Amino acid sequence: MAKYEVLIKAVTVQKLSYGQVAARYGVSKSLVHKLHHRWLTEGEAAYQPRSRRPRT
Repeated sequence: MAKYEVLIKAVTVQKLSYGQVAARYGVSKSLVHKLHHRWLTEGEAAYQPRSRRPRT
């Protein structure tokens, strides 16, 4: 299971807050928030990390 999938499932299945998930897994609260909203709009595609390469 990918790290992003673990973070999203902690919010959706375990009903933890963004702050609780961030503290438990050592990531920022804004990352958890961004991933959760990406999952709401894109579904399963949100589990894969996106490229950080510039578009141009």
